[in-house]
Amino acid sequence: MKMTKYVLALICAFQLSCSSLGGGVSESDINAEAAKAYAEIKAKSKMSNNAEWNAMVQRVAQRIAQSSGENFQWEVVLIDSPEVNAWCMPGGKMAVYTGIMPVLKTEGALAAVMGHEVAHATLRHGMAGYARAKQSNYAGLAIGIATIVGGQVLCKTEQCRQLSQLGGVAAGFALTFLDRKFSRGDETSADKEGQMLMARAGYDPAESLKLWQRMNAAQKGAAPPEFMSTHPSDQTRQGNLSSWLPQAEQAYAQAPQKYGIGAPIK
Repeated sequence: MKMTKYVLALICAFQLSCSSLGGGVSESDINAEAAKAYAEIKAKSKMSNNAEWNAMVQRVAQRIAQSSGENFQWEVVLIDSPEVNAWCMPGGKMAVYTGIMPVLKTEGALAAVMGHEVAHATLRHGMAGYARAKQSNYAGLAIGIATIVGGQVLCKTEQCRQLSQLGGVAAGFALTFLDRKFSRGDETSADKEGQMLMARAGYDPAESLKLWQRMNAAQKGAAPPEFMSTHPSDQTRQGNLSSWLPQAEQAYAQAPQKYGIGAPIK
């Protein structure tokens, strides 16, 4: 696919803005870029008006964020989309898609999902991906921008199509973080830390095992949703969560307040 002059100009602009950061990219710079992309995503996305779900997402996010101990500029939105997905950008900018809510069934399962996604941010998985893209001549960012400006050819997911509505630089950044796949090692460590985060937040960590059982059942033989695409195998994941459960239950026992599995998702 040929790059237009506009695409090349966007890539050059992004490289120039990144080169001003010097030899390395600081966490504060990455968080600032994430905040810009997040603002555009919010402006271009349709927000859910489901009051009950919004209240649940806000309170779970607040509790998970507090349990993380990170001093991020936390924020979360509920996006009206059938996609079964959720994510957390570097710096604590989060989104949950309405398509995942009926699959979760309980507030505790939502806490497991949000704990997992927040863990990616607190473990700096996205930041590491950004650094790798920069070290390879911004290849990841360039591909992201080219995909957006070049049209729908490379946009194979609903999330990618939504990001195509963003401005060029924000789109390149957002695609780098949101349309990339974390490694299986990253996913496993996020599973473990996420289970601990939900437990410290006061949610029964055993619900994390039930969550993945529901996610698997929701597939009904189809390909896994983007949210699950790079996770370890079902058997490995459930075995891991079971082996970590005693430690998570100790953290749950010490939580200041306990919510169990929380409210049902209707």
